[in-house]
Amino acid sequence: MASIRANARKVVCIGRNYADHIKELNNARPSKPFFFLKPPSSILPPASGPVLRPAGVNLHYEVELALIMGKSLRDLDERDEKGALDAIDGYAVSIDMTARNAQDEAKRKGLPWSIAKGFDTFLPMSDYIPKNRIPDPYAVELWLSVDDEVRQRDSTGLMLFRIPRVLAEVSQCMTLEKGDVVLTGTPKGVGSVAVGNVMKAGLRVDGEEVEEGRIEVEVKDKGGLYEYKET
Repeated sequence: MASIRANARKVVCIGRNYADHIKELNNARPSKPFFFLKPPSSILPPASGPVLRPAGVNLHYEVELALIMGKSLRDLDERDEKGALDAIDGYAVSIDMTARNAQDEAKRKGLPWSIAKGFDTFLPMSDYIPKNRIPDPYAVELWLSVDDEVRQRDSTGLMLFRIPRVLAEVSQCMTLEKGDVVLTGTPKGVGSVAVGNVMKAGLRVDGEEVEEGRIEVEVKDKGGLYEYKET
């Protein structure tokens, strides 16, 4: 798992890729995929400590299927499904942690989202999942629980933009390199977590849990000098 963080030159996150998630946050439905970046330093490998909540932050979870790129991809044609899937080396489960109040402020003021997405520990990830463990990336059930209460559970078949379209949109802007991580969006059910909560997440294929995809992580205070305040 350490190699995922070490090898990721960038983490590309697809926004608003599940219709019910768009509705729950009162966002506009995009006409094409859009994306933002998280720094690789935000990746939190399994069993490497808690998610750290910065002071003043309304901390939200978003479970996602992550693609681990196996080779460089540039200027992909969205119709090239084989080329898109062949470029993926494997998968992982991820939790895109978000400082929601910081993001909401940024959206209101037309500012970048980096502060809301980029804190250390803001991307818990599972172990690497070999590609053969997920024969169909659109037939995966993602789930997340907080203190053993299921908050998110939906199929990746509900993606608005499928993997070839997503990888085409990104690679026509910037080259995806071997080791890069692409998060494919979160289904409905996002919400807040507090210090002391324990998040668990994973995925199922044909109703069977994929053990490599398990995440279990506690939320603790970050400490330090940072405190969220309106810009």
